Amino acid sequence: MFVACDGCTRPDFRGFALLMPAVSVGNVGQLAVDLVISTLSMPKVGYFYTDCLVPMIGNNPYATTDDNATELCINAEVYAAPSKKLVVLQIRSPFIKNKYRLFCQILLTWVKSCGFSKIVLLSSSHAYQRNDQQLQGTSLRYLLSPAVEKATGNIMERLNGRELEQVPAFPGVNGDEKVFHIPGGGITKLLFTESCSKGIPLVVLLKFCSEGDNIPDAQVLADYLNEWLQLTANQQSNSSPVKCSGWKIPSSWKLLFGSGLPPALF
Repeated sequence: MFVACDGCTRPDFRGFALLMPAVSVGNVGQLAVDLVISTLSMPKVGYFYTDCLVPMIGNNPYATTDDNATELCINAEVYAAPSKKLVVLQIRSPFIKNKYRLFCQILLTWVKSCGFSKIVLLSSSHAYQRNDQQLQGTSLRYLLSPAVEKATGNIMERLNGRELEQVPAFPGVNGDEKVFHIPGGGITKLLFTESCSKGIPLVVLLKFCSEGDNIPDAQVLADYLNEWLQLTANQQSNSSPVKCSGWKIPSSWKLLFGSGLPPALF
């Protein structure tokens, strides 16, 4: 459930879009959400308290000064940008086994109670498990629940991505039954299925990728999101050795791959 920060009145999210990541291959969705929060300087407005995620605590991942560097963060936090009508739920730890479905139920109940206009889920899937169709063209895909398809479908078709292809339900067996297959996508398929059955507007933006340095994948996915929602101006950033389109790199990314090799080794 949502818990507002100390001293904050419970915010009104009615009509806002909810952006969140799936804990998926390469953590691409989480990294892309990091870029959005950091670039828009979104203030934290609360926490999403749940026992479905592995507990964790750490320092402020978006620290800009020594004063706010010691602020604490936990496994699921909520940020808001009222001027953009946007709320972001950042998830920083994996799910506890067998609690995927419970989390989806709790999340969708919160979405309904808050009156969010839609959910935008950033996700990823194993590149090596693509079928022949998915090997062609862009590595970006989208999925739309029926509740949002009429309003958003034409817009998504004009962007760089393509609608995620369905695959045979029983490979190697003749039959017309087809399903969505999202290996490495975490809760993506379950949340999409639940949203479809409950009539909740959900847009999934997905990128095929492999494990490794997934910063470029996150920036491509964030650009895909920005192409649709226009959250920030598209421009080349010179403040980072990593090229991106107007995204501010969070301070926590300096330690994304650890603190480097100790000089004593040499």
